[in-house]
Amino acid sequence: MMNRYENPRVPTEARIRYLDGDYQIEAPGTFVRCAVTGTTIPLEELKYWSVSRQEAYVDAFAALKRFKEDGKA
Repeated sequence: MMNRYENPRVPTEARIRYLDGDYQIEAPGTFVRCAVTGTTIPLEELKYWSVSRQEAYVDAFAALKRFKEDGKA
């Protein structure tokens, strides 16, 4: 029997609450999607997100693009 906090064998999208310098997993999964590109980001590679928008970015360029779109951090 799989523990509900273990990573599932089948790739699934996690639900994350983004915090300052950290994040909290609300629903387990193996990845999140970049809000700008739609690219899947494995949780172990997640480095860029916005607390105010509660969205993830695949890289610094995607984060900068989103910032330039509306001028908010």
